Amino acid sequence: MRRILLLLLCVSLPGPLAAQQWTVYGADLASTRFSPLNQINDSNVQHLVVNWAFQTGVPGKYESTPLFEDGILYFTGPSGYAWALDARTGRSLWQYERPVPKKMGLCCGPVNRGFALAGNRLFVATLDAHVVALDKRTGQVLWDTVMADYKQGYSSTAAPLLVKDKIIVGMAGAEFANRGFLDAYSITTGERLWRFWTIPAPGEPGSETWRDGKDFWKRGGGSTWVTGSYDPELNLLYWGTGNPGPDLNSGVRPGDNLYSNSMLALDADTGKLKWHFQFTPHDTHDWDAVSEPVLADITVKGAQRKALLQANRNGFFYALDRVTGKIIYGFPFVHQTWAKGLDANGRPIVIPGLDPTKEGMVVCPSLGGGKNWNHMAYNPQTGLVYVPSSEGCEKFFIDDLPEPEPFRMWMGSIHETSPSEPQWGALRAFDAGTGKLVWEFKMITPDRGSALTTAGDLVFLGDSQGYFAAFHARTGKVLWRMQTGAGGERRGGGISAPAISYLLDGKQQVAVIAGTSLYTFQLH
Repeated sequence: MRRILLLLLCVSLPGPLAAQQWTVYGADLASTRFSPLNQINDSNVQHLVVNWAFQTGVPGKYESTPLFEDGILYFTGPSGYAWALDARTGRSLWQYERPVPKKMGLCCGPVNRGFALAGNRLFVATLDAHVVALDKRTGQVLWDTVMADYKQGYSSTAAPLLVKDKIIVGMAGAEFANRGFLDAYSITTGERLWRFWTIPAPGEPGSETWRDGKDFWKRGGGSTWVTGSYDPELNLLYWGTGNPGPDLNSGVRPGDNLYSNSMLALDADTGKLKWHFQFTPHDTHDWDAVSEPVLADITVKGAQRKALLQANRNGFFYALDRVTGKIIYGFPFVHQTWAKGLDANGRPIVIPGLDPTKEGMVVCPSLGGGKNWNHMAYNPQTGLVYVPSSEGCEKFFIDDLPEPEPFRMWMGSIHETSPSEPQWGALRAFDAGTGKLVWEFKMITPDRGSALTTAGDLVFLGDSQGYFAAFHARTGKVLWRMQTGAGGERRGGGISAPAISYLLDGKQQVAVIAGTSLYTFQLH
């Protein structure tokens, strides 16, 4: 146990070894997706070439962040698959496959976003709501723990987060009339150590925000389907929550509906709530607040602040004080039509009359939001945060709400793209201290890619057309790009998976999954 903890410490803390590896989902526990490597930089990135490509042969949409340690790449795919590859050659070392139940309640496809790593163990959450530990050398199962009953609509797609001797795991399934939670498990035994229910039971703090009298809290949603962050100094775990249930037919759940659409700050040892911030009280447009919380120490009006940054699906960008949960600033980072702004406490000043209707109500942003699960990145050298942004509106309808049934989505509504509002995207760079827009690069489709930034003054991003590109981190100029052949988002193509960077045999590498293949790049 002591040996494993020493290895965890080595992985979690900055230093020469951590700079060469990529062993944490978001690059670090702060989810910055920043690599301190600069061998590949703004002066030579035009010489980047493909080193090798590994074709998985497994169809579907890939959203996984690969991990790299000691010459080996580990990544997950859709439908219960995972691989370990020799990072020098792309040769498969082992393949893991977990059978997927034939009938499941899955909102958005059989995706998985990656592993957590500790010592000789890899940890993965599964579509049928288990947490599994694998031997990283062989891919053999070491333990397998049930999180929840998939027959009740539970699933899990997020990469676990390693915090000290615990694996923190979120769940999905708020569209299937269940109750959200966040779990912590022992890395050695798989025993569940604590659970935080995101929807409070009667009598618990926050329960007064479910004023229905019909036990709707039991199926109140609040999924935790994207990986959070951790501040070791404060010993606080930060995790975003999803929409309340039912999604859009909100008349049956009057009130703010805590702790849906919120950022939670939990004691990492006990799972006890320290503070919360609700971005969209009584959400009526499915604007989950699960986007990654990026932790950064920023200067605001001359003062140093321990901040938490999030580009929310509701179209607003937020900086919160990660000690207290109080808002520092907030502003729209995409076009939005549903709120006049934010009040002094960060609560949206909602424009009345824009809830879904039988005839349909057009609201911006769309149901997918100004930014969905795909990741932004923060570069401490430039002080900029790079946000993949999606512009567009949607027509939201309300429908009759049937009684919940197994494997049937429980939304009481439908939605469709607004034909009068064009859909497009942009990569935007904001000053983290002021929120000022510094540069943007416009795209012809909504930006569902994920950003990587490096000490070489670069930002890497893939798009739904199959392009993988490098931008100048300070100006937004495109310095290099490649068509991977992975276009066609509806067919599971495009590049939404985040890229990583690492050092192999003294040479900096960049790796990303495009379509159904993993590519690695280095300088020629």
